Amino acid sequence: MALHKKATAAKLTDDLVVDILSRLTYKSFCRCKCAYKAWSAFSSDPDYSKKLPKKVTTGLLYQGHNKSAIPLVSLCPDDGEIDGILADVPHYEHLEFLDCCNGLVLCKYRSSYTSTNVCRFVVCNPATREWRILPDTHPGTDDPRYVTILAFDPSWSPQFYIFNFHLKHVHGLILGTSKLEIFRFESSTWLEDDTLDRDISISGRTHLFVNEMLYVTVGYEVLMFEGLEAMNDGIPPYHQIISLPPEASDLSTFTNGCFGKSSGILHYAMPHVNGRSIVVWTLDDLAHHLWTWTEMCHLSMTDAFGKDEFIYYDNGGDGGDDKWFWNCDYRIVDLDLERELVFLSDQKAKKLLSYNISTGKLNEIQDVLMWHQYYVYVPCYSELPAQEPSVD
Repeated sequence: MALHKKATAAKLTDDLVVDILSRLTYKSFCRCKCAYKAWSAFSSDPDYSKKLPKKVTTGLLYQGHNKSAIPLVSLCPDDGEIDGILADVPHYEHLEFLDCCNGLVLCKYRSSYTSTNVCRFVVCNPATREWRILPDTHPGTDDPRYVTILAFDPSWSPQFYIFNFHLKHVHGLILGTSKLEIFRFESSTWLEDDTLDRDISISGRTHLFVNEMLYVTVGYEVLMFEGLEAMNDGIPPYHQIISLPPEASDLSTFTNGCFGKSSGILHYAMPHVNGRSIVVWTLDDLAHHLWTWTEMCHLSMTDAFGKDEFIYYDNGGDGGDDKWFWNCDYRIVDLDLERELVFLSDQKAKKLLSYNISTGKLNEIQDVLMWHQYYVYVPCYSELPAQEPSVD
């Protein structure tokens, strides 16, 4: 019976098969490609690929400790979770998910053929299953620590950039940045920037690329990079420091805020000190490079969760009597003001939630298995730049 089915499928013309596959959801299409790998070739055909499902549903990418898969948690209830969204990338079993920007995904990988002193990055497009390996970068230590950021905005430029901050660490403590490498897609080369202050410490992965500028939180402040187009002449981008809103600075030791954008304007969100609301600020440029934060709104978590108590204090686990460490029952995962969504992680219930700004309602997305699970929201997808870089 199985042989008969296989023979029947083989008799179908390519045009008919593509017509059938074009009617499937992206999730079902991926399953079909796994079941019958000969159909995967249709995605590479310039005529057929236009008809096939390409757009991955909006959702959040994440990766667990085992680094065996990079699922996408869909915001569409019918899709649920899509496993192995980057399964076509070489050495998939060794991929480490790092960042996502305007639909492109940045990963780091190693294999049995990769030297321990080589850090290799790959940029992927989950929607079209394209991927691009970047030239190797060589760390200065045997145990490198990085914060690596992808900067890409197709409305500004078809090029993408990778910011790779090398962190100085001693006995597990991060003591600042030792250097910054920036990858330029156009020339397919890494440019080293040694003008950063050596005592800058990159905190987490709170960052955003908007209006041709990259914003990265650095402790109590924001590090802003601009002038990326000058890198074509070998000139590192200009950077300056912007202070966080005073209320956010007070809590930045204990929790990360979150950047967002709306109509090209940068916003920053942080739980209030009492946790009963999320405060959203807008970054205004009063004059050239004279920045100030304006409080935009408070999003009521009291109404959303139906309770008043969100904050508790402890001593950080040192066994002492002083209770000074600020904790909040939830943390902000991501912010999409254009779609009026805030994504939250409920630390006590261990749930990933979405908060609708218009309705003030919470919606459960999925259980969070690990409290430090790293999610990145993907609101849209884009094609990789068409130019094929040369790899030395």
